[in-house]
Amino acid sequence: MIGISSYAGYMPRLRLNRMTIFSAMGWLNPATIMNAAGDKAVANYDEDSITMAVAAGRRCLNGFDPSTIGAVYFATTTAPFKERQNANIVAGALAAGENIRAADFGGSVKSGTTALLAALEFVAAGSGAKAVTCAADCRLGKVSSMQEMVFGDGGAAIMVGTADVIAAYKGSYSISCDFVDHLRGANSKYDRQWEERWIRDLGYERLIPQAIDGICKKYDLQVADFARIIYPCYYGAARKKINQNLGLEPGQVQDNLLMDSGDTGSAHPLLMLASALEDAAPGDKLLLVSYGNGCDALYFEVTEKINNYRDRTRVSDSVRNQAELENYLQYLTWRGMLPIEVGMRGEEDRLTRWSLVWRNRRAILSLEGTRCLECGTQQYPPQRVCVNPDCGAMDRMEPVTLADKGGKITSFTSDMLAAGTNPPAIYGNVDFNGGGRCMMDFTDCTLEDLQVGKPVYFTFRIKYIDTKRDTTFYFWKAVPSEEVPISG
Repeated sequence: MIGISSYAGYMPRLRLNRMTIFSAMGWLNPATIMNAAGDKAVANYDEDSITMAVAAGRRCLNGFDPSTIGAVYFATTTAPFKERQNANIVAGALAAGENIRAADFGGSVKSGTTALLAALEFVAAGSGAKAVTCAADCRLGKVSSMQEMVFGDGGAAIMVGTADVIAAYKGSYSISCDFVDHLRGANSKYDRQWEERWIRDLGYERLIPQAIDGICKKYDLQVADFARIIYPCYYGAARKKINQNLGLEPGQVQDNLLMDSGDTGSAHPLLMLASALEDAAPGDKLLLVSYGNGCDALYFEVTEKINNYRDRTRVSDSVRNQAELENYLQYLTWRGMLPIEVGMRGEEDRLTRWSLVWRNRRAILSLEGTRCLECGTQQYPPQRVCVNPDCGAMDRMEPVTLADKGGKITSFTSDMLAAGTNPPAIYGNVDFNGGGRCMMDFTDCTLEDLQVGKPVYFTFRIKYIDTKRDTTFYFWKAVPSEEVPISG
């Protein structure tokens, strides 16, 4: 049996209330009041599509050995790199091995389901026992646009395999066509869309029913056979019309999370699927439909194994674990939409030395340290000589991944003079549980949240951006918490 073995969704902690946006920019485009209800999820200043994909992927892999993964696929329309495989960064942060297949998927917001289909076909071909699809997007709409109101940031991850399958894969049906409703050129920062009636009437209202009708005919099914039908559509009237024309019952249609996150692009169908699986029962048939230059429709049937996944981190947990971003200008600053002065310290040259990064790639991406085989001392960064003064063994080390071990704060400070878009910079020393120490930035917190001895967990984030060379450098940061969840 081939199908879904694990799943997870991730929403950033910060939420921007849409009325905050309207209060600031409604004077320019009063029509945006039509989309001003609810919140949109906003990536923190040190988050992007890669870090959100990693966060979702780590939750998805909780309880699984990442070394057993045969493929990592990453879907996004907002990849930080055009010529550097983004999926390799995601795979490294997930502590997957290097003898795997990795690939980037993009060009359309249905790339998440296309990547999921590729993962299913990879496993079906016998190429590997497990494959992980991670999807995330951090799309931008121009100030005062409908896209600014509707788009949200987030990620999702689905692991497929042949063992402990919780939702068996039954088949698919795809439509691929050059229907242009949204467009972003190679050098464009902002989404551009065509006329809204065109998108609703000839896009959502035709392509999604066509995909649903196609898969039902292919597998001799009726829409009434599905316990849940999952599709993205942020136009309320179009969504209601689709439901009516297909004869769908209200309980059949999965909530589109628009009020909690906004439309998260490539990740959104998978994020909605993760939310649907949280409440699914054995025997339920699920129909997942994506949208964007066509549609992918995937048909799953839930198995008894779903009952083993009730205690995992849920999408609803991300909905509850939130903090309001009250300052709209802060959001514009983080997204590079508002030029700011960060002082001469911001002019420091941040050249990344790629040869050094290569030699230390496991320590950087996987937060990998070493453990002495002679005395058991754990240390970071990786060492050839044991740091235990009573041991000193040389070249007797085994690798150990520290990202999921958590730690405790040993010192911290705040720095208002450091150049950055989220002052003050907060950093300090953290002791890893089991041994080892590292100086780290703290994130998703304020100075008041910190105290010596407080537990932390680790999250993969942007360390710095070299604007001169258009390069993003990633590393791990610490988040204070009373507990130590696998959060990414």
